[in-house]
Amino acid sequence: MPLAEADVGYLRTLVARRSGNILSSNHGYLLEARLTPVAERLGLPNVEALVAELKRSPIKYEDTVAEAMTINETSFFRDIQPFETLRKDLIPKLLTARAGTRQLHIWCAATSSGQEPYTIAMTLRENFPQLVNWSVRIVATDLSDEMLHRTREGVYSQFEVNRGLPAKLLVKYFQREGTSWRVHPELRNWIECRKLNLVSAWPSMPRFDIVFIRNVLIYFDQATKESVLQRAARIMAPDGNLFLGGGESLVGLNAPFTRETYEKTVCYRPALGTPAPVPAPVRPVSFN
Repeated sequence: MPLAEADVGYLRTLVARRSGNILSSNHGYLLEARLTPVAERLGLPNVEALVAELKRSPIKYEDTVAEAMTINETSFFRDIQPFETLRKDLIPKLLTARAGTRQLHIWCAATSSGQEPYTIAMTLRENFPQLVNWSVRIVATDLSDEMLHRTREGVYSQFEVNRGLPAKLLVKYFQREGTSWRVHPELRNWIECRKLNLVSAWPSMPRFDIVFIRNVLIYFDQATKESVLQRAARIMAPDGNLFLGGGESLVGLNAPFTRETYEKTVCYRPALGTPAPVPAPVRPVSFN
C-alpha cells in the first residue's frame, strides 16, 4: 500500500529541513524505496512505522532519514572542463599569488564518495609537482557519515574506477585490493574529511582559494540556494573561484559573485566587499 499523503508530507518536510533537498509531492514511491531499508535496519516493519517513530522521537532518526534521501551520484573527472580550467588557468595564477605563503585551500562540498576531491588531487599532483612542498588542503565535506567514511578510506570498485578515471592514473595512484582499488596514501593525505550540512550552521573554515559546490543547488529552493552561496562567498579569498554544476547558474539569484569565463568553463568570483561570515538563517519548511 502506498504511503499515506500525510506521511509523505511529513517526510518531505523533514528532508527539506534537515538537508535542503526538496522532494515533490509525487515522490512517495521514492521515499518508500529509499526508507524501507532504513526501517529494516532499525528493526521496524515498514516506513509507516518509521514515521511513527520519528514523530515520537524525531532527533533520534532525522539525520538517518535525510541522508538516505540524498543523491550520491558522482564519478572521477566528472564534466572534465572544471579540472582543465584548474590545470590551465586557475592553479598557475594561484602559484604566483600564493608564492609567499605556499598554501592552497580547496573545498569540495557534498563530496559524496570522494571521487571529486581525489580528481582534484590527481590533477594537482600530475601537473604541479612543486605543490609537494606546499601546504595543500583539500577539504571534503558531506552530511553523510557513510560517504565521509568512503572518502577517507579511498576504496573504489572496478565499476567506479572505470567511470572517467584514465588507466595511467589508476595504475599510478591506486593499489589493487582484491576486486577493489585503494587510493595511495600520498593522495589521501591531502584530503581532509569533515561533516558539514550545507543548510545547517557551518563550522570554522579556512579562507578558500577554490570551491566546488557542484550538482547540489539543483535540489534546493531559491532561498536555500542564496543562503548557501552567500555564506560560501564569505569564506573565499577575493581572487578565489567557485565551480557549480554544468546545469547550474546564478541567474535570478541574490548571490555576491561575478561571472568568470575560461574557454568552455564558467566559474564565479566573490564580489568586492563581501562581508564576513554570519550564522545560517533558520527557515521553517512544511509540506503538510
